[in-house]
Amino acid sequence: MPAVRLSVVTVAATAVALAAVTGCTEKSDAKGGDRVIEVTATDTACKVSRKEFPAGHVEIDVANKGSKVTEVYLLFPDDRIVTERENIGPGTSQRVTAEVKAGDYRIACKPGMKGKGIRQDVRATGSGKVAERDPRLDAAVAAYREYAQEQADETLPKVEVFTDAVKAGDIAAAKKAYAVSRIGWERTEPVAESFGDIDPKVDVREDGLEEGQDLEKDWTGWHRLERSLWKDGKLTDRDSELADLLVKDLKDWQKRVGKAEITPTAMANGAKELLDEVATGKVTGEEERYSHTDLVDFKANVEGAQKSYELLKPVASENDAELAEELDKRFAALNELLDTYREDTTSYEFTSYDKLGKDDVKGLLDAVNALGEPLSKLAAAVVAK
Repeated sequence: MPAVRLSVVTVAATAVALAAVTGCTEKSDAKGGDRVIEVTATDTACKVSRKEFPAGHVEIDVANKGSKVTEVYLLFPDDRIVTERENIGPGTSQRVTAEVKAGDYRIACKPGMKGKGIRQDVRATGSGKVAERDPRLDAAVAAYREYAQEQADETLPKVEVFTDAVKAGDIAAAKKAYAVSRIGWERTEPVAESFGDIDPKVDVREDGLEEGQDLEKDWTGWHRLERSLWKDGKLTDRDSELADLLVKDLKDWQKRVGKAEITPTAMANGAKELLDEVATGKVTGEEERYSHTDLVDFKANVEGAQKSYELLKPVASENDAELAEELDKRFAALNELLDTYREDTTSYEFTSYDKLGKDDVKGLLDAVNALGEPLSKLAAAVVAK
């Protein structure tokens, strides 16, 4: 795989971002309990404190005792994602609250954030039903499901404008349509990622391919076309094939969105995942390394996270008014800062990311981390009694 060259600012920001994301942890202060699963992740093992637990709300308390940044997933047997937490740095801990029905699951640790991970089979036991929850949370889930479907439905026509330009060989038109075609996906990315197989087809970066995959044969999706447009400066028959494949894969996503497993805690954890995406991909300039349209993705991620929060806020604010007040303040501050890089307040045209200086990057990262820390507590606030 070809080496990826990053600017000095990007490399520095990456280091800061990883330190910040892994440092913003909510450490477990209560050990044990039949609803707490302690996961000890190392470079070669993924140990769990229990393999059976009651259905309902469960807390996964992760300690990374290895030397590599890791990810931990709670998966259905078919690899759909129940919940996840990425970018857990060496020597740090994080706690994730999830909601599960009775049944079989897997916990996977991914040292180095690569591959299928080291897996442990676990089981949720009981009646098969999650305890009755606040009707306002059911309403929030229904509204979010509708929002996710709307984003998928609105994305396809925009993607087809982009792919039609690619197939016509119109580089200028394709460049103009590229970033806009990604907005709906970026707003609801945790839902797409929950399916397991769609994200690697449409949104993987050049350095995100798994070991053994071929760069030319196996790399597909938006970023492969991004490279052709901005780095190669030409479009080939292969790009036309990739354009058709992108539409096909996104139509699959569009059809499956309505079947996604969505719970209040999944919405809350998804909001945090979107902020982690910003901190480790958008702020570093790695996501859109050829087009430099990172701030478009950045804004869409924030909008998606805020949508989840706003839908959950009636319950979260009742359970933890101080947290809700802090989240309101941090969302407002981050949006205000992002708007300073907007070409105008009514469009999705932002300053090209390669034009930002070191102080700009640091300011954005600080604002993301200031929001990410309280956002990591949203799931617990939603289920608090």
